Amino acid sequence: MHCSVAQCLETVGEWWTMLIVRDAFMGITRFDQFQERLGISRNVLQQRLAHLVERGIFTKVAYSEHPPRFDYRLTDKGRDLWPVLTTMRQWGDTYAAPEGPPIEVVHKGCDHVAQAVLTCSACGGAIGPRDMRAVPGPGAVEPLIGTARRG
Repeated sequence: MHCSVAQCLETVGEWWTMLIVRDAFMGITRFDQFQERLGISRNVLQQRLAHLVERGIFTKVAYSEHPPRFDYRLTDKGRDLWPVLTTMRQWGDTYAAPEGPPIEVVHKGCDHVAQAVLTCSACGGAIGPRDMRAVPGPGAVEPLIGTARRG
């Protein structure tokens, strides 16, 4: 499907995958650490880590030769998932955490609990779905919904 959302989901849309990425942002880098924290089976974890390496989200860095052991470190592409993970966490805090957020994120610059807010890169104003409209981008290969010509 020629859609950036669909392509993102192809990479990180499986349930365990974003939990692995979440833990990587929390400093987890080793197979056994991921396995212990997530309670995921070793074979599923191995498949997900291999997928994330193949897709360029993680890089494998050897830390032991005998036996072979690796750290799984986020790449720039992986670190670019931070806003995705952050907005997913905030949605979960609002709609799926009746007792309140399990964790809070504190901004190191001001030492306050922070919420991510989408802003316009041109004017800096806060943006939501009613503040935006879709237009064909340079990679468009088909008309947008509602913009097709009618004959």
